[in-house]
Amino acid sequence: MVRQATVSRPHPIEELEQKLDIAFRNPALLQQSMYHRSYLNESEQEVESNERLEFLGDAVLGHVISEKLYRDYPALSEGHLSQIRALLVRWDALARAAERIALGDYLVLGRGEELSGGRGRPSNLAGGLEALIGAAFLDGGVPRAKKLVLRLLKPDLEEIAAGGFTADSKSELQHVSQTRWRQIPHYRLISSEGPDHAKLFTVEVTVDDQVLGRGQGRSKKQAELNAARQALETLAATN
Repeated sequence: MVRQATVSRPHPIEELEQKLDIAFRNPALLQQSMYHRSYLNESEQEVESNERLEFLGDAVLGHVISEKLYRDYPALSEGHLSQIRALLVRWDALARAAERIALGDYLVLGRGEELSGGRGRPSNLAGGLEALIGAAFLDGGVPRAKKLVLRLLKPDLEEIAAGGFTADSKSELQHVSQTRWRQIPHYRLISSEGPDHAKLFTVEVTVDDQVLGRGQGRSKKQAELNAARQALETLAATN
């Protein structure tokens, strides 16, 4: 006898509200942040997916993290601040933050998405987290969204504060590339200009023949690091 897979019900949204220690003035916003697009065709009532809230939450997240880093690290350059921000807001980092609060338990999914492991899918978790941030912003403005973001990413921010900024952008890009596409980045020298004692190298980095970033430096290594940093920023902006 073949056993049919069962679809589990999401946990009550009130439970998530208590876990976050936030009382939403408009609980419908919190609920909407958990509606995955796969659920829309199966719902008995007309609902809106969390994708618009995800779009808003992405912008709010970037704002909050940018301000936090700007204030906490006055000695870092714009390039270093951008690289740290890219590490914090990339989708796999957000998925880990979502896992810490078991956000997958509250997602409202369609049957097919549920049965294919959608509750644990990193893209769903990251999107749900951004939608949650967007909902908090609409419900309580920047102060509420800021409080939520800093709470959700507190372990990551503390790790950066404890260890300083030591991330290698090439290593980080390789991690992201292997996690997302199961491929490694490739670096290609585009040009080297100037006299031998003062050459300027230009390098581009690609994944699956797609150019993700380009960088320059007085050495090929520095140019590759700058290309990787730009690629991380690009991926963070398009996440």
